[in-house]
Amino acid sequence: MTSLSSFGLHERRQKQLSRFMQLSLVGLLFVGIYELNVGIVVNCAVGLVVTELPAIVERDYDVPMDAGLTLWITTAAFLHALGTVGLPGMEDSFYRTLPVWDDVTHALSASVVAAAGYSTVRALDEHSADIYLPRRVTFAYVLAFTMAFGVIWEVLEFAITVATGAVGVDTVLTQYSVEDTLGDLVWNTFGGLLVAIWGHLYLTNVVGALRSRMTDNSHEE
Repeated sequence: MTSLSSFGLHERRQKQLSRFMQLSLVGLLFVGIYELNVGIVVNCAVGLVVTELPAIVERDYDVPMDAGLTLWITTAAFLHALGTVGLPGMEDSFYRTLPVWDDVTHALSASVVAAAGYSTVRALDEHSADIYLPRRVTFAYVLAFTMAFGVIWEVLEFAITVATGAVGVDTVLTQYSVEDTLGDLVWNTFGGLLVAIWGHLYLTNVVGALRSRMTDNSHEE
């Protein structure tokens, strides 16, 4: 992965930012518990789990997750959780008061999903002699994978909104309108597009590690 150091953000600083966001998520979790807000608690708890995934993947599967990748994933989880809370003194959450917040979080989260899809399909392509995926096909696959995941997410949001409304409890995820859903899908596609274009620059080490693991598993069989 191309280092963020070229932008003046050195590895040590990247790790510090990731740790700061993790600790902030813990703080937001306690805010949700104090306010008895199920939505905040669930979103922050899930966010904390997501921020631990890079360490788990690297430890258990030997996939290199450098500071930049970890920061990328942590930022996506943190901004989503923060969007459900807002800041002290605000009348409502960032998601309700700042429409652009929803756009940014969807694009960022979608880019993480796209990165997972890209890394997997490239590793399969390089691992198997029976599989050949031209760059154009990989490009189309990443976009289709990201868009499909986005549709599933929107259906999940709708189902949760309807279910929680039916039983009269606070919703964990909120779907505001058809226009909001269409906007979310557009920004999801944008996030996938970024990875489809530049994934080969940032995910080479991850692809190589996945390919090696596939090769090792094949030899064991």
